[in-house]
Amino acid sequence: MAPRVAVVTGGNKGIGLAVVRGLCRRFDGDVFLTARDAARGEAAVEQLRQLGLNVKFHQLDICSDESLNVFKKYLEENYNGLDVLVNNAAIAFKIKDSTPFAVQAKETIYTNYTRLAATCRALFPLLRPHARVVNLSSSSGHLSRIPGEQIRAQLSSPSLTEEALTELIQSFVRAAEEGTHFKKGWSDSAYEVSKNGVSALTFIQQREFDKDPQQDIVVNAVHPGWVRTDMSSHSGPLTPEQGAEAPLFCALLPPNVSAPRGAYIWWDKQIVDWTGSTIPPPQSNKS
Repeated sequence: MAPRVAVVTGGNKGIGLAVVRGLCRRFDGDVFLTARDAARGEAAVEQLRQLGLNVKFHQLDICSDESLNVFKKYLEENYNGLDVLVNNAAIAFKIKDSTPFAVQAKETIYTNYTRLAATCRALFPLLRPHARVVNLSSSSGHLSRIPGEQIRAQLSSPSLTEEALTELIQSFVRAAEEGTHFKKGWSDSAYEVSKNGVSALTFIQQREFDKDPQQDIVVNAVHPGWVRTDMSSHSGPLTPEQGAEAPLFCALLPPNVSAPRGAYIWWDKQIVDWTGSTIPPPQSNKS
């Protein structure tokens, strides 16, 4: 029987690297650190190996269908399955970035939502029974971040499909190009829209997995907290190790767990109501 296998996208730094480190210590199987840049990925792997951790590397650019297909074929031929998938790779424009908002919207949605969804479509057929999927969302991915009541209703509809969600998210990109996104009820932050897309997609995916309960495949959306990483300009109060705790909790859920399943998880591992009007503080007070 092929060994169990866990994969982390965007694993060469920050929260992704901390999740890989945690999986190497806690997961019973092979752990793959994947990264778009092979040199940076190999450097991160060497860093972990110097700590005595057993980790593997494979190049993976989630924005490339060819790269996804190569990696999928590798997993098929060497493992014939997948047990843990942590979708961590993402981008965020800085607040002071002068890039036109329409461009920010297009690029952020493409990387954070469209290509995460593409990664899932490519790799989900490999998921074995009791597999665990973690989609890195954010406090920005809470539904209350979307001003428009009608859009919130669409995003939270229990009958929403992935195709309908994708069309809805793409309508934000078109509205951003027209300069009408805020008037139409969207957030003025492309990152917030992208992460709401990730959250909503997670719930859709779990509904699909639940159609075959014997498979016991679980996917959760996780807000890791405000973490000191490149994405936050190293301004968060949490370390990457602290930020990795909730994703690791979800990645290592035991077989046939009743909850969380298709949930929105906070940095402290608590289930938060995604549709609620208020949310807890986004980070710990710990330094």
